[in-house]
Amino acid sequence: MRSVAGRFRIHRERLAGGRARSTAELRAIGHRARQVGVLAAATGALTGLAVAGFERFVSDQLFDRVLDGPLWLQAIGPALGLTVAALALRWLGGESPSTADEYIKDFHDPEHRLRLTPVPGRLVASAATLGGGAAMGFEGPSIYMGAAIGTWLQIRFSRFFSRSDTKVLLVCGAAAGVAAIFKAPATGVVFALEVPYRQDLARRMLLPAMFSAAASYVVFAAINGTTPLFPIAGAPPFDLRDLGGAALLGLACGLGARLFTSGLLIAKRAVGRYPASVRLPVAGVAIVAVFVLGRVVSGESLTIGSGYAAINWSLEPGHAIAVILAVFLLRALATTLALGAGGVGGLFIPLVVQGALLGSALGAAVGASDLALFPVLGIAAFLGAGYRVPLAAVVFVAESTGRPGFIVPGLIAAASSQLLIGNASASAYQQDARTGVLERRLALPVSSALRTDAATVPSDATIDELFNHHIRELRLRVVPVVDGSTFRGVVTLDDVARLPDSEWPHTPASAVMQTDWPTGQLTWTLAQAVAAMEGYDVDRIPILDRETFVGMITTGEILKLDAILETTEEGHTPPTRSKRSP
Repeated sequence: MRSVAGRFRIHRERLAGGRARSTAELRAIGHRARQVGVLAAATGALTGLAVAGFERFVSDQLFDRVLDGPLWLQAIGPALGLTVAALALRWLGGESPSTADEYIKDFHDPEHRLRLTPVPGRLVASAATLGGGAAMGFEGPSIYMGAAIGTWLQIRFSRFFSRSDTKVLLVCGAAAGVAAIFKAPATGVVFALEVPYRQDLARRMLLPAMFSAAASYVVFAAINGTTPLFPIAGAPPFDLRDLGGAALLGLACGLGARLFTSGLLIAKRAVGRYPASVRLPVAGVAIVAVFVLGRVVSGESLTIGSGYAAINWSLEPGHAIAVILAVFLLRALATTLALGAGGVGGLFIPLVVQGALLGSALGAAVGASDLALFPVLGIAAFLGAGYRVPLAAVVFVAESTGRPGFIVPGLIAAASSQLLIGNASASAYQQDARTGVLERRLALPVSSALRTDAATVPSDATIDELFNHHIRELRLRVVPVVDGSTFRGVVTLDDVARLPDSEWPHTPASAVMQTDWPTGQLTWTLAQAVAAMEGYDVDRIPILDRETFVGMITTGEILKLDAILETTEEGHTPPTRSKRSP
């Protein structure tokens, strides 16, 4: 028997060993965090360089030549660019025309990474779309380039990331893309964290996204300068009347964004529903007509290009309210047509343009003393509602104008715009909020918890056979009755117990089986299965593919502890698994 001193010495050695292991683990975590920070900064720097090169080429070499050309070239430029974009998507493997949506969709898919093979085709298509003058934004391809660069680096240096961090550089790249194209690093960080959800924020991504956005901004600004996107002189004077106007403008922008985003989603569905041979001619003719109407109404080419000219025009004094609203409608139509034709570009700036125009119209209607106040507030409200990113919209207004004084009225406008937007959004891939472990598990299909090896019994088997094999040996309380692959009913332990022992050898299972036992379908989710079991007060149900028996599902299997712990520890939902033995 050990002495007290000996036991105390062993205890001290164990404690020392535990502290050493903990210290080593903390050092490893700290080292990995530094490596992730370096990779986040590298993602930002590469994204800033890529966005600067793309913007210089498309804006200076393509769109400026269209804009400096004759009116007929400006009129048909978007249609020509959309045609080239369709060819690029078809022949270069760009697949769908989505860009920013690809980031949101991939963010919510824990089992897959952003596919890199479509990147060249989509970027060529985007250059053609924007270079031809389609009414879309540069931020779409910028986000997509950043997400692709981040994904490539994460694949290349995957050893530095845990399984719960598989999307870190994806988010960093998206933040860097926004930070670069708008010269707004804080907007990039907030947008990348806010846009995946309608009512929530992505977690555990803030610090890496900040590194990436800052590095991207520095690289882009070194090439293209630090001038704010919309330089506005002076501080915005506002009083209680202006704040009330901001709330009213927010409501108008919320309603306008709801209608506009509904049109955008219809246009996105048209891309998959109609072939390019139908979409391009119809959209091309309509875009030319919109351009002509825009020239007649305003005397300028405001319906083509990403829309910065339209924003600057909205800040000028003297425009009639009817003219501003006409340009508002024509720009919305031009963007919707370009998207429906298969254009590859962003929707962030189109939302910004619509907000500036609507704000300008309301400012003219109320006789606002500051011409810049209401257009800027309209930007915050329309963008915040259309993409469900009120925080990013407010930060964007402050950074892009260089005037943080717009934050207070911008926050009021952005907040009130959320009251009328409903569930509408410019992206169909947004989710309402982050879900918990159980919620994510219950959203899985029943196949993820299905026991396909569940023991069954034919209807002509005797109760004696059923008891000896299924109840006594396998310890089953509910046994499905199946003839071939067709489900007939179930026999429970209580059904057997109610029958005298002397009748067991001569009574078939079909004589005591319950044919009204609840069943589920293979197309169900786990939540539907749980609801069915609760409704009938049972803990297991057979799952059918129409009339064919495919397996059993139980509450114990749905809430299996190891799967829930795996999800909690790794930070994501485990992949669908074929079922194990009982």
